[in-house]
Parts: sequence; structure tokens; C-alpha cells
Amino acid sequence: MPAVTADTLTLPRISAAPLDATERTVRAVTTGPRAYEGEGFPVVRAFAGVHARDLDPFIHMDQMGEIEYQPGEPRGTDWHPHRGFETVTYMIDGRFQHQDSTGGGGLIENGATQWMTAGAGILHIETPPAELVESGGTFHGVQLWVNLPSTDKFLTPRYQNLEGEQVLLLASDDGGALVRVVAGDLDGHTGPGSTHTPIVFAHASISPGAQLSVPWRPDFNALIYVLSGRGTVGVEKRPVEGGQLVVLGAGDRITLAADTGQDANRPAMEVLLLGGQPIREPVAQYGPFVMNTRQQVIEAMEDFQAGRLGVVPADALRPHRTGGSQ
Repeated sequence: MPAVTADTLTLPRISAAPLDATERTVRAVTTGPRAYEGEGFPVVRAFAGVHARDLDPFIHMDQMGEIEYQPGEPRGTDWHPHRGFETVTYMIDGRFQHQDSTGGGGLIENGATQWMTAGAGILHIETPPAELVESGGTFHGVQLWVNLPSTDKFLTPRYQNLEGEQVLLLASDDGGALVRVVAGDLDGHTGPGSTHTPIVFAHASISPGAQLSVPWRPDFNALIYVLSGRGTVGVEKRPVEGGQLVVLGAGDRITLAADTGQDANRPAMEVLLLGGQPIREPVAQYGPFVMNTRQQVIEAMEDFQAGRLGVVPADALRPHRTGGSQ
């Protein structure tokens, strides 16, 4: 880990903090519980225990893996619906297949991102490809749910496939950290993801003993999720480690640092930088439906049951089982 790397000495640098910068302080640190999703692949529920107002415009996030599967072990999900939000699936290592009822889909692997706007409604499936099920291998990724404002809840569904080489690469001002910007603007550099809700989604690798300081829009919330490794966040140097989410307060700058000593299999501290413009609207959620009212959720369930969210295609992808059975 991670799949997309580069020599930081050759990359554009993030500007150093000006003297009048206002550092965001740590408001809370939570540890995500481990669970199983779909047919049984392990996840960390990154946002568990965090108040919705601190997450807005984000709804949900799972760290999928990191795991080294044995042959026959990889699992995914079967066909299921979504309405009212966007799903962002970022594959750090390994491969995942996607197909949806609008014709979107493909293989997500090695630093690629699949961005699906569910909008008015869509059916889709995410599952490891047959060759990974048969052989086993590394599986590690993240799925983030981004809310849509009420005016965009019923958008026509859309699919974006962002390959790893499309991700914008930046270096910290001292070259000690590599930052991959998937979506949003970071220090005047814009990632390839096209979003309806203004957000920043970035993955940073911070070398042992190095520091990362990035400017942050004051009107955005600010979250840091530690994928792996150990370090500190904020000028108060709050200790954090893998599986923990940090909620930050107001300000226009975020500072992180990696501990000098990391585990032998963790050459750097790996973190996600997340932020967005809060929507500040009521949220009514039931499973894969994220709406504004309970009545809208009921209508979404009725539309799904009536087949109005889409139809599973004739050539539908199905979870693969060893031995060739589906």
C-alpha cells in the first residue's frame, strides 16, 4: 500500500503555512468498530459514533479490508438499490468489479475511483472479479457516501470512472508527504472527480517523522481518517492511529505529523483528508436510501419494489464462487 506512488521531489508543492493561518484544532477522536458488509467482507465503520452535523455533507464511510484473502475467500455484494446520494469507491490495493442498471461499470483497481451518482435511483453490484476469488490476494479500499441537497435528490444517475493515473499528485512543502487529490480543490490544485456537493477527498502518505500542512476552506467541515500508521493531528499534537477518525474545529489550515517509528509493514502514515460544504438539511435514511423525509424513504422503497429504480441487466454480473458456481 498504496498503489499510486511518485517521487515527491518531482511534484508540485503545497504552499507553506502563512503567518496568519488559523490552525484547526481537534474536537473529537473516535475509533471505528469492525463489522462485515455484503456477503461477508470485513470493514471498519469509520463514522460510527460521530454526530451527523459533524459529518455533513458525508453520510457513511467504510474502510474495506485491508486483508490478504486466501483462494475462495473474497466476498462482495449482490444487486442492491440506492437513491438520493453519491457513492465513492476508492481502491487502494486490489480489484473490485462494478455494474449498474444504467450501463455503467468496469474494473476498479490499484488507485482507481468509481464515482456513482445514484440520484433518482439505481441498482448496482460490487464484487471481486472471478480471478481474485479463485487466486486470493490483497483487498483494500474505501467507500464514502456523499449526500445530495434536496434540489439534486432526483438527478439522472451518473457514473464516473477515474483511473489511478488521473489522480492529481502533490507533495508537502518539504517533500515528506505525497498527497493524491481525487476530488475538490487543495491549495489551488483540483482533482479529477466531478461532484454535485462541493467537497475535498484526498489520500496522503506521510513519511516517518514528516509533517503535512494543508490549507482548508473555512466554510468546509474537516475530517481526517487514519487508514494505517501512527502520528499526531493539530498543533496540540493529538495522538492518532489506524482506524480512527478525527473531527476538527474551525480554521483555514490542517496539520498532521507521522511518528518517527512506524510498523515494519507500514512504511508511512496513511490518511484520508475529507471536507465539504455542509448541506444543513434534514436527513432521513433507511439502508441504501438517503432522503429528506420519512415519506420520501417510503416512496423510495415502494419504487424499488415496483422496479422503478432500474432493472438488473440480462448480462448481469453475479458474485463468483470457487468452482465456477454463481
